[in-house]
Amino acid sequence: MENKSLNLTMVMDLYELTMSNGVFDSDMKDTVAYFDMFFRRVPDNGGYAIMAGIEQLIDYLNNLKFTDEDIVYLRSLNLFENEFIEYLKNFKFSCDVWAVPEGTVIFPHEPIVTVRGPIIQALMVETMLLLTINHQSLIATKANRIVRAAAGRPVMEFGARRAHGSGAAYYGARAAIIGGCSGTSCLLTAKDFGVKASGTMAHSWVQLFDDEYTAFKTYAEKYPDSCMLLVDTYNVLKSGIPNAIKVFDEVLKPLGKRPVGIRIDSGDITYITKKARKMLDDAGYPDCKICVSNSLDEYLIRDMILQGAKTDTYGVGERLITASSEAVFGGVYKLSAVEKNGEIIPKIKISENVAKITIPGVKIPWRLYDRETGKAIADVITLGNERIDDTEPYEIFDPNHTWKRKIVTDFKAIKLQVKIFEKGKQVYDCPKVSEIASYCKKQVDSLWDEVTRFENPHTYYIDLSEKLWNLRHDLLNKLRSK
Repeated sequence: MENKSLNLTMVMDLYELTMSNGVFDSDMKDTVAYFDMFFRRVPDNGGYAIMAGIEQLIDYLNNLKFTDEDIVYLRSLNLFENEFIEYLKNFKFSCDVWAVPEGTVIFPHEPIVTVRGPIIQALMVETMLLLTINHQSLIATKANRIVRAAAGRPVMEFGARRAHGSGAAYYGARAAIIGGCSGTSCLLTAKDFGVKASGTMAHSWVQLFDDEYTAFKTYAEKYPDSCMLLVDTYNVLKSGIPNAIKVFDEVLKPLGKRPVGIRIDSGDITYITKKARKMLDDAGYPDCKICVSNSLDEYLIRDMILQGAKTDTYGVGERLITASSEAVFGGVYKLSAVEKNGEIIPKIKISENVAKITIPGVKIPWRLYDRETGKAIADVITLGNERIDDTEPYEIFDPNHTWKRKIVTDFKAIKLQVKIFEKGKQVYDCPKVSEIASYCKKQVDSLWDEVTRFENPHTYYIDLSEKLWNLRHDLLNKLRSK
């Protein structure tokens, strides 16, 4: 975790301040700008992503302030005018901010965070906004994939030792809980966010003693109510399981206690768990859980289950906490509009890469739900002054293939964003992490199975309103004619 005394205001790219300095000494200094954060594709070619990181974004925005040391450093760069340095000395955040709540299912190209305020301020928050939402959304999305692969079996986040720094371990574990993990090995995350701390023992505990039996016996005597033994230090089937059963019989049974389980961290886990399950059952411990670990991900877990592995819980570390299969979420932060003399002027970025052409204007993302099934039908992005009347039929269409149209009836329209800051003041209370995790599960359950599958998921529709589509089309035509 970041040191709590660390001022995160200066976690920004240099160009945010050089641009701000340039704007400061111009007639655009007081221009009000709108910026959207969105992402272009779902990691791992999945069907959806999970929003996370809003609580930390709020903490950052609440504490924006340049210290005396920051000011001294910025002066030493000899890049900025004295008047701009004085402005930073007395800096006070005053933007409006909207965001999609944590735990919400999100899709490419729709605004998940929107910032409205003085252009200088809106520019300066880009880096921390992106790194906060990108990191936690990436981990929450990966965790959700792994949890779904486990098909109802608990998944514990075990990744702190492989994370990219203490902050990644701390907040990554938080995001993993949002994504559906049942607990975390990271004590600080468990303490600060009120979630379950999970863990067993390391191989070093077993190696420390003269023999495996003594190691197990000592542990069981110390923790009779939570005894889970790591049985693969030497040989799972010839040594680990027999010694564990002996300790269960000699230590726990006389106390009237039952073992919590065993953990296996190596070998052909599918084969070993089948054998281990039979040995435990035959010894009178059918309730002894089998936990497995060892560089697991959603595909390995899914395959083990399909092959009949006798697994009850999973400890997942490095491939979760680093999202190693695709380690970048890819969210971007782009200007969408400015206010000039009370009028909103939409802005668009065009590119040779069609996927990088932005959606201009002040916008609202909506989700349409079928009233009968509760399933999500599609998302629609409208202009800020539009409303979707869900008491009347509504036509949606593919923004790229506009002849593909559908009339939606008997639906409920929900705005996806909520306001979290108004004129620099926090106006949103963050739910507990456990509440976000429950909400996230309901969100995923609202998707059709075709959207949630790992391979070739069905493309969920992100449509534009007719007015927004026309605005984008007109701007593209105007720029093309120049």
